[in-house]
Amino acid sequence: MKRREFAAGMGASALGLGLSAPVLAQRQPVEGQQFKRLATPVPTNAPGKIEVLEFFWYGCPHCYIFEPYIEDWAKKLPADVVFRKVHVAFRANVKQHQKMFYALDALGLEARARPAIFAGLQSQGLALDTPKAMADFLGPLGVDPQKFQSAFNSFGVAAKCQQAERLSEAYRIEGVPTVAIQGRFVTAPSLHQIQQQRVSEQVLAQSTLQTMDALIRQVRGK
Repeated sequence: MKRREFAAGMGASALGLGLSAPVLAQRQPVEGQQFKRLATPVPTNAPGKIEVLEFFWYGCPHCYIFEPYIEDWAKKLPADVVFRKVHVAFRANVKQHQKMFYALDALGLEARARPAIFAGLQSQGLALDTPKAMADFLGPLGVDPQKFQSAFNSFGVAAKCQQAERLSEAYRIEGVPTVAIQGRFVTAPSLHQIQQQRVSEQVLAQSTLQTMDALIRQVRGK
């Protein structure tokens, strides 16, 4: 979802969902087509490792579709690759979701709660845009409301949000999901349309993962 599309709200359907197409053949991705090279590399935060960042938003339908693919990919990472998510904050209610992400992360509960949050926003039409609404929703998932509220309003979470916004600016993130590789490259499902054909987002997700793997090999020099 592009930054400008956030004004349309969370109810937008995923572009091309349900349209069938053959899985894209594995091939070397082309700069300017399947990925972009940053003019100014961004410093990474994983010494001795290849850092992969996924910029996303809980309320983005494209991120919701991409989620199971990238999570499955992340479970199989080699030892020299580290992966983490960065929640964007393109507008006020998205900022609230960003704070929810980092509050849960501080409590060590984000990964556990993420599927329910995605489903609540995407399938159930929930807003989850106030701390109380979040705490009420997260309580049955095993998140202590008081601990959540304390983390949500903490200096540490505020600092994490500021860091995420600086990263979004440094990588020039204009839409989500977008994946950054080692501070040098960015790719996204939106870059994998074939000659402007409308293909399923599942196919775009698989092609994006292929590009990510190719860029990681390029960073290694293989």
